Amino acid sequence: MRICQALIGVGVRRNCSSLARASRYLRQTIQSTDRPGCKITANRLHQHTRKMANKVDRSMEEKSVEVCRLMGPDDANFSGNVHGGVILKMIEQAGLIVSTRHCNVMRKPTSDTEEEPEQCVAGLVRVEKTDFVQPMYIGEIAQLHAEITHTAYHSMEVQVKVWAEDILKGRRRMTNEATLWYVPTSIKTLGKVLSIPKISYASAEAEEAGWERYRKQKAARERQGLGRTVSMSMEEIDELKNMDNSIEEHSVPFSQSSLIHLAGVTDCNFAGFVNGGVTMKLMDEVAGITAFKHCKTSVVTASMDAVNFHEPIPRGSVMHVIGRPTFTSKHSIEIEVFVDMESMFHGHASKQRAVHAFFTYVSLGDKKQVLPVQQLKVQSEGEKSRFQEGLARYQERKQARSKEKAAAQHLAKS
Repeated sequence: MRICQALIGVGVRRNCSSLARASRYLRQTIQSTDRPGCKITANRLHQHTRKMANKVDRSMEEKSVEVCRLMGPDDANFSGNVHGGVILKMIEQAGLIVSTRHCNVMRKPTSDTEEEPEQCVAGLVRVEKTDFVQPMYIGEIAQLHAEITHTAYHSMEVQVKVWAEDILKGRRRMTNEATLWYVPTSIKTLGKVLSIPKISYASAEAEEAGWERYRKQKAARERQGLGRTVSMSMEEIDELKNMDNSIEEHSVPFSQSSLIHLAGVTDCNFAGFVNGGVTMKLMDEVAGITAFKHCKTSVVTASMDAVNFHEPIPRGSVMHVIGRPTFTSKHSIEIEVFVDMESMFHGHASKQRAVHAFFTYVSLGDKKQVLPVQQLKVQSEGEKSRFQEGLARYQERKQARSKEKAAAQHLAKS
């Protein structure tokens, strides 16, 4: 017994997972005999090993991850810059890594008889407003830092910052900053939501600030449901598909675009659902096409408002991605994008709204200068109502930028 305890002390310092497997094997080997004393010793050895391993795991908490990638020609849009959808996909991948790792590595067994906690994968449920501060160019290194900043019982907040590094000139600048919310679901039991291990906070104030952000996003999700004037219904989409080609230029039906995508194996995580980054990349592509059809110039993503993932999209589903303009200012155009998933199993087809978001684009000239945007022509009552709501969102974004600019100037003076 003393020899076994000495081995435990060495093994825990080096490799807890290997030691746990060895202790289980030793227990099974001893329990195959008929000596009661050996069985008791084996059980005590196994329980002591698990306690030591859990103690080391908790002290080695990792709440962040760094991801780097070289931007190549495959990542470019037709303007020559890195596609906004590619950046969104990388942001989601970084968030997925850190959240899934935390939920699996830091989770404790629920009972003494459970040898390993139930494995899970983190699913994206919401992305807060994301600004594209500066463009990223081909040949630069994208550096992403993802960190878990708050954990509730069933959801967690991940903040991701993106930098672009010019390795030829040695310059580094921030291009994006995003906040994502994830929910862990069981790999073994479909649809089962698991609890999240609590992170350690720097202070009680930091923890309370995290709970305040949690309550704010939860209220926003309930408020930003699929209202009649906020999002098109599926019946409206079918009506627009049947319209003829005599549509007035710069109107909503004229610029509307759609894309159909079959969710394949490469689009999904190991739980069998489409990755949120894949969905956001498709949404950005459709939004860009819609903005291009209206402006007839090069367009770039300026920002993405909060994205709500209402339903997970399983592998094999047909994804209908639809974008339509809702509002135009002097130099920008807002595009509403939503994803309807169609399941064709069980002998019938059914559609369901899965994701919804707003994108903002600006029009660029040949010399990358910002160009004015043609006024959107709204005709129906629904289009007029959506235009007014887009105006309210535009004013909110403008006020938020003014406050951020004033805060930055105040900080620089101090």
